[in-house]
Amino acid sequence: MTKSVLGIIGGSGIYDLPGLQNAREQRIESPWGEPSAAPRIGEIEGLPVVFMPRHDKGHRLSPSDINYRANIDVLKRCGVTSLVSLSACGSFRADLPPGTFVVIDQFVDRTHKRESSFFGKGLVAHVSMAHPVSPRLCDEVASAALAEGIEVKLRGTYVCMEGPQFSTLAESLTYKQLGYSVIGMTNMPEAKLAREAEICYATVAMVTDFDCWHPDHDAVTVQDIIKVLLANADKAKTLVARLAKDFPRQHEPCPIGSDRALDSALITAPEARDPALVKKLDAVAGRVLGK
Repeated sequence: MTKSVLGIIGGSGIYDLPGLQNAREQRIESPWGEPSAAPRIGEIEGLPVVFMPRHDKGHRLSPSDINYRANIDVLKRCGVTSLVSLSACGSFRADLPPGTFVVIDQFVDRTHKRESSFFGKGLVAHVSMAHPVSPRLCDEVASAALAEGIEVKLRGTYVCMEGPQFSTLAESLTYKQLGYSVIGMTNMPEAKLAREAEICYATVAMVTDFDCWHPDHDAVTVQDIIKVLLANADKAKTLVARLAKDFPRQHEPCPIGSDRALDSALITAPEARDPALVKKLDAVAGRVLGK
């Protein structure tokens, strides 16, 4: 079996990972451009852990400016087998108040400015996104939260908007009526790219506000969000420490095949593949391309 390497992407308010032992920053080049930051590599309780702040330290990058392909490529090059996204979000449900953690099981992608695939002209691939997260990883995250007394809700739909502006009232009411649970700006195309890279993926959506549908919260402000962000960040770091402590040291095959998503995804004939693109895919798709 493959050795487990746990990846953590820190969203808004989470720019470092305290408790990472023998930590070092290692700048890794990616053929897809510059990642958000150099990954911080270390271990927790003997488990290899790789941390990347999605917005860089100091929150330098907006959701639309993040190079999601480079981030996932670099994490893959670091050997990450399971990836947990820690993401701030707004809530559409009264039973998901600020401070609640939601382990997402579905996504709706409303972004339109981002590169959403490693594949394309010269090498076409179609991976399944019917079930976009790894159920075993979600269970492990939920168990770690419960063990630390962190309130967590299982299952929910995350709609990803482009941003960086918050929703209009009409948008917020529409998403609420459609039955979505939370809204954020970063988990797409991140989840799609993780699937293409055959990395098991899970999201902990950390509620900071009720978006603007709620009559008592009709104007979302950064100042209000930051207050909840700080409290959520402390809980998230506790969650990650417990997750790492209990995490399987050997990677167990994903029950829905997240870690073998490319087995039947490549459609371009070998003789028609673009050598330049094949070269760029050495980390992401090397297993099926014979690299």
